[in-house]
Amino acid sequence: MSFSFKQFTIKQDRCAMKVGTDGVLLGSWTSLKNNPQTILDIGAGTGLIALMLAQRSAAVQIDAIEIDEDAYEQCVENFENSQWADRLFCFHASLDEFAEEMEGETYDLIVSNPPFFLPNETELISENRKKARFYDSLPFENLVRFASQLLSKKGELAVVIPFAEEENVLALAKANKLLPCRITRVRGTATAPIKRSLLQFSLTEQKVEEKELTLEISRHKYTSEFKELVKNYYLKP
Repeated sequence: MSFSFKQFTIKQDRCAMKVGTDGVLLGSWTSLKNNPQTILDIGAGTGLIALMLAQRSAAVQIDAIEIDEDAYEQCVENFENSQWADRLFCFHASLDEFAEEMEGETYDLIVSNPPFFLPNETELISENRKKARFYDSLPFENLVRFASQLLSKKGELAVVIPFAEEENVLALAKANKLLPCRITRVRGTATAPIKRSLLQFSLTEQKVEEKELTLEISRHKYTSEFKELVKNYYLKP
């Protein structure tokens, strides 16, 4: 089971969370205006976002963290099979373990597609999928706190989250001295409610760029804005 992009292929048969729109959105939307030389992907899964950023950036070091063993091994495989294997490295660790081990190490850009499902949701899902997608496996509080420690002075944090969590995450970020610089709210169609928020934070105060993005005009008929965003990745945007 694999998913082919223009410049790389993602094998995903061992990963609970498959290639999805959220990851592709974050990988293509994240601003690289600070010219990051070091990048960290927290909760890498298949390695999709790290690979997208390897394609887009001149970063010399792109690290990833994945706690699930099967996903970690598949992420390593996807990295090794890519043309950027010399710049990509995945660690099998939790975020707190990684932060402790890498004390003093900093990154110019940190990205994360963190867990969305809340613990009280009643979906019957596998343990691996639960670990990959349940909020309690990587609370937003931990993500923001450790990210703020791991960022360089010019570093930025980019995440994709449920729109319903936006206010909470903005407050958590502010408490950790992370200030929003970009916010894009995503809806499926023009008449659908906003479902996702793409947020990028900096350690320095900047004018916040706020936008909305609509993905589809109708089923499988994508907007020009979405097609422009993903044109360098999807074979058929």
